Amino acid sequence: MIKKNYLTEEGLSELKKELEHLQKVERKEVSDRIRKALEEGDISESGEYSEAKEQQAFVEGRIIELASKIKNAVIIKKSGQGKSIRVGSTIVVKSNGKEIEYKIVGSDEADPVAGKISNESPIGQAFLDREVGEIVKVETPVGQKSYRVMTIG
Repeated sequence: MIKKNYLTEEGLSELKKELEHLQKVERKEVSDRIRKALEEGDISESGEYSEAKEQQAFVEGRIIELASKIKNAVIIKKSGQGKSIRVGSTIVVKSNGKEIEYKIVGSDEADPVAGKISNESPIGQAFLDREVGEIVKVETPVGQKSYRVMTIG
């Protein structure tokens, strides 16, 4: 079964930019490094050659990974005011008297520091399908936390 890759339009655009950069810039730079190392002669003891080959493997692997993610992308539409939380929702929750804003995103766009939480994370999963006013309890490494859903956008 192919895993769906939930992305916003902005997230998909970023993946496409990275893929294009890898294909047009990084791939050529690594190829040039390998060619130069080969021109210098004995590659059996060439650290530059080994390093360039490792970089080439990384670049090619990342190209394959990005191409697959783009191919399997499911675009998250901006939902506006919704009745329940879903991927793409921006929510405001209250915990310990403090209001926090989160955006529920696919795993490739997750950035907890920026308030973007993955739909696959424990907290993201706990929020899915919840409605305004509901109390959501989440098990964390430091114990259980409770959140009240204040708004869904």
